[in-house]
Amino acid sequence: MVARLQHPYLLLALTVLFWSGNMVLGRAIREQVPPLSLAFWRWAIALALVLPLALPHLRAQWPLLRRGWRSVLILGLLGVAGYNTLAYVALTYTAATNAVLLNSFIPIATIALSWAFLKKHLRGVEWLGVLLSFIGVTTIICRGDPQTLARLSLNIGDLWMLAAVFTWALYTIGLQWRPVGVDPMLLLAAFTVVGLLALAPAYAWEVAQGRTIHVSASSLAGIAYTGVFPGFLGYVFYNRAVGEVGASKASLFIHLMPVFGTILAAIFLAEVPQGYHYLGIALIFSGIYLTTAAPRQVKSS
Repeated sequence: MVARLQHPYLLLALTVLFWSGNMVLGRAIREQVPPLSLAFWRWAIALALVLPLALPHLRAQWPLLRRGWRSVLILGLLGVAGYNTLAYVALTYTAATNAVLLNSFIPIATIALSWAFLKKHLRGVEWLGVLLSFIGVTTIICRGDPQTLARLSLNIGDLWMLAAVFTWALYTIGLQWRPVGVDPMLLLAAFTVVGLLALAPAYAWEVAQGRTIHVSASSLAGIAYTGVFPGFLGYVFYNRAVGEVGASKASLFIHLMPVFGTILAAIFLAEVPQGYHYLGIALIFSGIYLTTAAPRQVKSS
């Protein structure tokens, strides 16, 4: 049972569930919590949770961590200071439809960068899986009407979201170069420290502009959720899963965000799913199945 709970695909599904809740919540409290404040306190909470698990390993593994300081610095800037901060900023300027659609390009961007930097290739059936999943995402976002795409227009928020997409794709493939032998909790703590150091000046600037947190039960609960689930558990699960299944397959699970978003909206917002939701969900799961379940052919010598 414990082994099943640690299966990389389950960890990825839970990660995306947490991140979907993060998007819903981030959108809901955007008037109460500015984007840079949300990003900073999200990671401050995550650091408080990970430190007790990381510090016991610090003395013994410090040489390994110091030797890999370049990758720690880059991954901390990309994964902690970068993606979510850019996404939170994007959602203050662009419609959620545009943001979700652009976010669904993460698997494609990751596969493209994996091909460019790691020389990794997908087989034909795996490319078909990626395509089916993307069509499923588009079906949900367009509400079953392809003409919706023609009515979308890019604005500054969309450019922020595109920056977030490529930041996360770079972080995902960059995990290939994380320091070997460092405990995952210590590594996450190191990433988080780097990210918080980078976020601190931006957070101070936001406060100086008069954009402060409106303290309430909902805003505090929202910040706590982002720190515990998408911030702490989500990154622990994602980092471990990427190490087991690779960047390209792991990033494909991002396509589950519209699925979980639909489910969460039905539960918490009483939005009844429509036919296009079911069609999109079926396509997404079909695509993920083709990409993750099909065994690779072994080349004969």
